Amino acid sequence: MSIVDSIAKRRTYYQLNKNLPVAEQEVIGLVETITELVPDAFNMKSARAVVVTGGQQDALWDAIYDAFDGKVAREKIDGFRAAYGTILYFFDTDVVKGLQEKFPLYAANFPVWAQQANGMLQFSIWSGLRDLNVGANLQHYNPVIDEKVKAMFGLPASWRLVAQMPFGGIVAEPDAKEKEDIAKRVKVIR
Repeated sequence: MSIVDSIAKRRTYYQLNKNLPVAEQEVIGLVETITELVPDAFNMKSARAVVVTGGQQDALWDAIYDAFDGKVAREKIDGFRAAYGTILYFFDTDVVKGLQEKFPLYAANFPVWAQQANGMLQFSIWSGLRDLNVGANLQHYNPVIDEKVKAMFGLPASWRLVAQMPFGGIVAEPDAKEKEDIAKRVKVIR
């Protein structure tokens, strides 16, 4: 499969279940491999990923619901809870600060570059999951849940939560995408 085919196949799947179509270890191996391969500025390696499955998957989404004191619909959270697992994406602020101190001329750019690398990691894993016939979606309940998540899983204070990616078996395909006029977003200058 070409990279374009892989990207075209990647979609936002909201209807997921715990019936993972591959062994859990395949998903973990994918996350580990892609985390190692995704590039970042100054080779800083600031991205962190936590794969949550089993009973901890349910506990995570129950804690997210509780963090919002009922301000988020239970049905919506239960949709994410129904997934096989969730990948939590972080970057390590200690790594970023270390490079800011080492290269002060670029200090303002390191947090931006860490976010860019994290975005590449999220997208690459998302596309890789779809190649395994695993569905996923991307959520952003941070910063409200940051401290609760770090406490639940014993994560370092320096890890900054960026996104949450529920993944699992695909219950239903999303609607077809409409073709856009790409010339509105891509300009070619010769």
